[in-house]
Amino acid sequence: MEEARSEPAPSSFAYRLRRDAGGFFGRLRPLWQRRWFRWTSILLGGFALFCALFWLIFARGLPDAATLLEYEPPLPTIVRDINGQPVHSYARERRVQLQYSDYPPLLIRAYLAAEDKTFFEHHGVDIPGFAGAVVDYASKLGSGQRARGGSTITQQVAKNLLIGDEYSPTRKVKEMILAYRMENVLSKQQILELYLNQIFLGRNAYGVQAAARAYFDKDVADLQLHEMAYLSILPKGPANYRPESETGHARALDRRNWSLGEMEKNGWITAAQRDAAIAQPLGTVAAHGSSFDARAGGYYMEEVRRRLIGLFGEKADDGPNSVYAGGLWVRSPYDPVVQDGVATALRNGLLRFDAGRGWSGPVGHINIDNGWERELAASYIDVDYAQWRVAVVISRTSSEAQIGFADGSTGALPAGSAQMPYRKVGGPAFSAMKPGDLIVVARNGASWALRSIPEVSGGMVAEEVHSGRIRAMQGGFDSRLSSYNRATQAMRQPGSTIKPFVYAAALDNGMTPASIIVDGPLCVYQGAGLGQKCFRNFSGGSAGPQTMRWGVEQSRNLMTVRAASQTGMDRVVRTIKNMGIGDYQPYLSFALGAGETTVERMVNAYATLANQGRQFPSKVMDYVQDRRGKVIWPERWRACDGCNMANWDGKPMPRFGMEGKQVMNPMTAYQVVHIAEGVVQRGTATVLADLKRPLFGKTGTTNGPTNVWFVGGSPDLVAGVYIGYDQPRSLGGWAQGGRIAAPIWKAAMAPILETMPKTPFVAPAGVRMVAIDRRSGKRVYGAWPTSEPKAAVIWEAFKPESEPRRTIRKEEAEEQAKVAAARTVTGRTRQRSDADFLEGQGGIY
Repeated sequence: MEEARSEPAPSSFAYRLRRDAGGFFGRLRPLWQRRWFRWTSILLGGFALFCALFWLIFARGLPDAATLLEYEPPLPTIVRDINGQPVHSYARERRVQLQYSDYPPLLIRAYLAAEDKTFFEHHGVDIPGFAGAVVDYASKLGSGQRARGGSTITQQVAKNLLIGDEYSPTRKVKEMILAYRMENVLSKQQILELYLNQIFLGRNAYGVQAAARAYFDKDVADLQLHEMAYLSILPKGPANYRPESETGHARALDRRNWSLGEMEKNGWITAAQRDAAIAQPLGTVAAHGSSFDARAGGYYMEEVRRRLIGLFGEKADDGPNSVYAGGLWVRSPYDPVVQDGVATALRNGLLRFDAGRGWSGPVGHINIDNGWERELAASYIDVDYAQWRVAVVISRTSSEAQIGFADGSTGALPAGSAQMPYRKVGGPAFSAMKPGDLIVVARNGASWALRSIPEVSGGMVAEEVHSGRIRAMQGGFDSRLSSYNRATQAMRQPGSTIKPFVYAAALDNGMTPASIIVDGPLCVYQGAGLGQKCFRNFSGGSAGPQTMRWGVEQSRNLMTVRAASQTGMDRVVRTIKNMGIGDYQPYLSFALGAGETTVERMVNAYATLANQGRQFPSKVMDYVQDRRGKVIWPERWRACDGCNMANWDGKPMPRFGMEGKQVMNPMTAYQVVHIAEGVVQRGTATVLADLKRPLFGKTGTTNGPTNVWFVGGSPDLVAGVYIGYDQPRSLGGWAQGGRIAAPIWKAAMAPILETMPKTPFVAPAGVRMVAIDRRSGKRVYGAWPTSEPKAAVIWEAFKPESEPRRTIRKEEAEEQAKVAAARTVTGRTRQRSDADFLEGQGGIY
């Protein structure tokens, strides 16, 4: 039985396979002998092989045409100012996106006449046109000439958006495949919309609307027929039809008239319309940059750009809301009026300080051997002050220099107009000039005169108290000479402008504005490594026991250090950190401004004081919208429903919740502001007293002196300014905040404050206003404070149960004032009295 069930031999199995296979091929053999079957099989096999190779070479890996349904062209970011007006754009491609319905039908027909007459008939590829292009390509093969394209509008969209502009037959085949696929996915109107928004038309204009603005300074709806025809010829090669050149102008006229003729042949215009359009001149405007004023904002707009890049990225690869492709709309608190005042005042202050120091030298250098016009334009160095211009020295003789400007014009700079000394090497500036130097000049009759860019620099910021919105920012003389923003990036020692926060810590820990602090020598042992540190006042003297108020008004270093020591430096630096100024170590020198901070931080801290200790982060952007209008920043932004109703609906009015962060006791903040009002009335900033309005602030001068400051403002607007060299060095022994910085602040803010009501600083709940003797700090009965800045009796702000218990009668206060006045008249005071010292600043470490 076992033998009967054994498997058959392998040889019999192999035979059966050969027999079966032989049967299949055997049946095909007679058919293969027939010619029609053999040729049919070869052709089918060859076609299958051709399809496989075609797919491998051309169709494999092509992008999906359906992605164009969601395609969004790169759009510039637009910044609006405080009034909602567009003032600046960030763009590498000038483009305005429109819908198909926004384009005039006649404009669409002009492009169809010039580019693709049968667009609405074919399915992506114009076979006769393609055949003509193949013949043209074969005839020019090896000649180095480029064959005509023969591409339909659909193929051009596929080339521009999906596969690129490589010049090869392979790309043309891929273009045809994608065009066929696109016609299956998109409507003709959608394809035309993509084309009209994307096509490059010269002058950095992408899309027809941008080109209409670039060439005719019009919107597409306002174009005339001859203008539409000109724009329709540009896709073939904008450089060939540049209206600036004589050859390009002639070509443009000829080609424009051809396009008009094609429109008439297709029955889209009449012969009369064609003739009338042909009779028109080209009518293009001079090439110009963006419709926005590139000079607007300067440092402010550069700061907006930096912060936007930090939030959303710079390029399209960084995300859908990138700065240069996302089409963002930014609402900014930028105020053109305030910005102009701040920029002008700071520049004039820098020039005033720098006057008489000689020529600061060239602002750059280019290689004129490569064509000075192109090199000068590529340097992007410019100046926006008065009628000053940047020029390049082309050549120089003993009597004059030939100079050139970015627009290609030239002029003469006589040697007599450049005789100021060159501060770096001595001798006249004219002798130091050499070809290729970029210099700043101003018109002087028929010729030009040399001007000097200040070597000293500085920064200024103006901020709203109740919101933190920055209305203006100037970070130097001109952002096109130096993009370094000294208002936000320069870390400088604040000097005595830090003192209000030192005294705020003292007020929070038991002291009052009337507390007596000794203005006397103070030395501190800092350890074996540092030894003993002795502090001194700016004047070098001391005034004995004085009130805290007097110490702030007269900027007494010894009183500040003693108050910080008694309060505890750990508490002082904690207060400074809470105000956002900086994170410092608990060393006494930081109480005099030895730490580093920025103008923006100091202004925000002073605005917090004026806002009764409630802090808003300083901001240059209110909100950011994407290209569809959705607010994407701040993250928790929400609309105020009902705020813009035309009429009241009888329901409760919209209310905003409390914003900001309380970082200081409101009563402490008011006490500091009330004391700092005295700095303007009778202290180190009396230059501002003639503005005759409620103001507070503090001057500052650092050791050297290397920096001079003033920060302060009204109950609604605070501003701060500093002046100093980028590489810190002495400004000169006479340089003080009250002499240099405060006048700049005044020049910038006086016109702005004139437009604002004279609002007083309002005390928060709980503050007690008590009449005291200004010099002794004692409480006064029987006398009423007056508005006289140096009145013997003043109002002082106290927290509950902290006012002085000691009293002084009216007669005693008047007698003390008479004695002090008599000493001044008879000259029995010291030649440089500490009591009369008004310009003493901190920062002497």
